[in-house]
Amino acid sequence: MSETEGTGATPPVKMNILSQYIRDLSFENILVRKGSGGEIAPDITVQVALDARKRTTEGQFEVITKFNISSKNKADGAQLFLMELEYAGLFQIENVPDEQMHPFLLIECPRMLFPFVRRIVSDMTRDGGFPPLNLEPVDFVALYRQELNRRAQEQQQQGNGALA
Repeated sequence: MSETEGTGATPPVKMNILSQYIRDLSFENILVRKGSGGEIAPDITVQVALDARKRTTEGQFEVITKFNISSKNKADGAQLFLMELEYAGLFQIENVPDEQMHPFLLIECPRMLFPFVRRIVSDMTRDGGFPPLNLEPVDFVALYRQELNRRAQEQQQQGNGALA
């Protein structure tokens, strides 16, 4: 009998990052192609999307963070650069209840990957001829809640459409 069986305590959550890698990366320096016509004041937009997939090995999951970063000149709206990054991690996860697995995969796992994404974005923007872009921390809990709300509204609209 194990220690947790006799006490009724749940076993501790275990998470190991088995590997991390860039799935897709592109950086377009549009400013260089078109040329600069005056002072530049960048306006940066960052969009984040998440995806998670169960792998064939028991307890293994692939979590993908997708960052779409766009910079435009505030003065004239001209595109300065566009960066797209898909960064993934393979995780071995144990002792997470099924009903908690979805938020765990889309909150905790991306939180572990974020420092590496931040470094790649900083290096890529610097190497692309711009000042390094240091991403602000992402609130993955808020992002998860937004996605749940979006799905609920989408289902509600589909339900209302079926009645019409």
